[in-house]
Amino acid sequence: MKTKYDISGLLCLMAFMPSCDYQSGGMSEKPNVIIILTDDIAYGDLGCYGATRVKTPHIDRLAAEGLRFTDAYAPASTCTPTRFALLTGKYAWRNNVGVVNGDAPMSIEPGSLTLPELFRKAGYMTACIGKWHLGLGEGRTNYNTQITPGVRNVGFDYSFYIPSTNDRVPCVYIENDRVVGLDPDDPIEIDYIKKIGNLPTGKENPDLLKLMYYKGHDHTIINGISRIGYMSGGTAAHWVDETIADTITAKAVNFIRQNSSRPFFLYFAPVNIHEPRTPGPRFAGKSDCGVYCDFIEELDWSVGEILRVLAETNQDNNTWIIFTSDNGPEIKEGYLDGALENLNGHNPKAGFRGGKYTLFEAGTRLPFISWWPNFIKPGVTDALFGYIDLYASFANFLNINISEEKNIDSRDALRVITGEKATTEHNEVLIQDNGGRLAIRKGDWKLIPDGSHGATDGEYLFNIAEDKFEKHNLVTEHPDIRDDLKEKIRIIREYDTKH
Repeated sequence: MKTKYDISGLLCLMAFMPSCDYQSGGMSEKPNVIIILTDDIAYGDLGCYGATRVKTPHIDRLAAEGLRFTDAYAPASTCTPTRFALLTGKYAWRNNVGVVNGDAPMSIEPGSLTLPELFRKAGYMTACIGKWHLGLGEGRTNYNTQITPGVRNVGFDYSFYIPSTNDRVPCVYIENDRVVGLDPDDPIEIDYIKKIGNLPTGKENPDLLKLMYYKGHDHTIINGISRIGYMSGGTAAHWVDETIADTITAKAVNFIRQNSSRPFFLYFAPVNIHEPRTPGPRFAGKSDCGVYCDFIEELDWSVGEILRVLAETNQDNNTWIIFTSDNGPEIKEGYLDGALENLNGHNPKAGFRGGKYTLFEAGTRLPFISWWPNFIKPGVTDALFGYIDLYASFANFLNINISEEKNIDSRDALRVITGEKATTEHNEVLIQDNGGRLAIRKGDWKLIPDGSHGATDGEYLFNIAEDKFEKHNLVTEHPDIRDDLKEKIRIIREYDTKH
């Protein structure tokens, strides 16, 4: 079903005309915008996308009341590149941005016109709450002082975040670019190559672990879990994994409540369901499909808390929520948590090929929901959409000129994410893996060029409309289509750096 409707009210709102009374209740004419970017949530992980063993009533509500996409893609199949593209409108490979460790410098140029900066220019209060994982500071990050450049140097007025991933050091919260609760007499030091300090490691002291590591997550133990990387100091500031969701959700709720009288942009990035999967006691063991789904149900609770506070503060009809994920699943990656063995029929990939790190469909074809009561009509769309286009779409929505920005890959798709159009003008998406290798989907066709998928068995061409599970490689049958798509990738790669 394609949704179409008269968007004259939306266009009026886009112009921000004071006389445009688009809703009852006397609220600001500018809607709040919340982007919920989950971590490793896959296409088949939610009830609204067909999951039957896990309960996600709050996310399902967003889908039932909003526009649910069935053919939407992340910019990359790994975390940092996707987040970079979302916040900058540029493909991460242009800046050689891959998954970064907790001592990496800031990957976004300070002072650039980022997505939050677009909103700030339009008069919004902006916040980053949850997972960052885009580097901090200059050179090797110093966590013992004000972090500069930090998240507030790239467009956010308020920030409360974990610096990297929940399986990497340092295991601390940062608020407004300072570590929360840091004792200056116990400074933080981290290293991703050699051991530092006297804290035990998973490799040396597996008897101290409450969650056994797998594949190299065997360095410093924090909260009974060994991590990627070594850490010393900062003991009073260490997080407790089982309360991360509670902590960051409370910060998001407080931000929404405190800004009920002015428009705000909230980038909310939960750690769920990235490893280590550590649901709090309210959710541990509660689902029908093991710890993997326990962590999903905790995520759904977080979404419910955001919806609850929006209703309590009379902002629910004045808020536009985008819900999606950074990449597809890797169920057994860093820890032996029993997730893979206890799925009990739950199928995160929903039949799609590949997963996290790959350029096959399960790596980047993800849930995407656009919810704005009274303006976005409920429905389901099969519009081909890459959410790198959110940047240019919101620039259009906010009436901000981005034509002078260099290397902006994002293109306006506002009428698609509001449901007014069934296709973008370009009708294509480009995706990358962590190494910057590229694949392209244009219309019904998808090309994964030779060497671009992390394998050595040639290139792949699929007709996704007829073969969404990528079982039939048609590259020899359609060399003309292969060549056209390879040329399209070349053109995008050689895009004028001075544009």
